[in-house]
Amino acid sequence: MEHSYKYFKNENCQYYPCHRGMRTESFNCLFCFCPMNPYDDCTGTPHMIQSSKGGWIKDCSKCTFPHEPQHYEAIMEFLRSKNK
Repeated sequence: MEHSYKYFKNENCQYYPCHRGMRTESFNCLFCFCPMNPYDDCTGTPHMIQSSKGGWIKDCSKCTFPHEPQHYEAIMEFLRSKNK
């Protein structure tokens, strides 16, 4: 997938890789800031953390879904469904 519109990797980024334990040979940086982040029903695997004030915070720090190249189409379909 190298040089594909579905894949981008920036090994020079100061945060690369931003998720420990992932295979770096297929790490996709295209969705560095996950476009599904604003949605509670995203297709990733976020965890909800209760704040000290009782509210809930979406924690995506352990979610690797947008960094796995095979999920490009699923992300795009999810976003298309939100724009209808």
